[in-house]
Amino acid sequence: MKGSYLGEFQELVLLAILSLNDNAYGVSIQKAIKEKTEREITRGGLHSALSRLEEKGFLDSKHGEATKKRGGRRKKIYTVTASGLKALQKAHDARQGFIQTLKPVFQYG
Repeated sequence: MKGSYLGEFQELVLLAILSLNDNAYGVSIQKAIKEKTEREITRGGLHSALSRLEEKGFLDSKHGEATKKRGGRRKKIYTVTASGLKALQKAHDARQGFIQTLKPVFQYG
């Protein structure tokens, strides 16, 4: 497994895939991230992140069925692995550790 650090965008990608269940493919992931973050992301940027996450062992992918609507092309469906869940938990725990120390700041903001 290559590296275990999750960048902020990679974390969003993993979270989007988890939220989409069995419907996590490029376009649906891109839409989910835009809906939740109001960030425009490029297809190239997303695919780069997906490739890196697969290299790290945080994602698995498989090809779905070909459809007429897609001109006979198959969707590449992504799922988060156990290692990916562990990396997300680690990132969440680190963030929560900081937030706990900042509670007084958030109470006044």
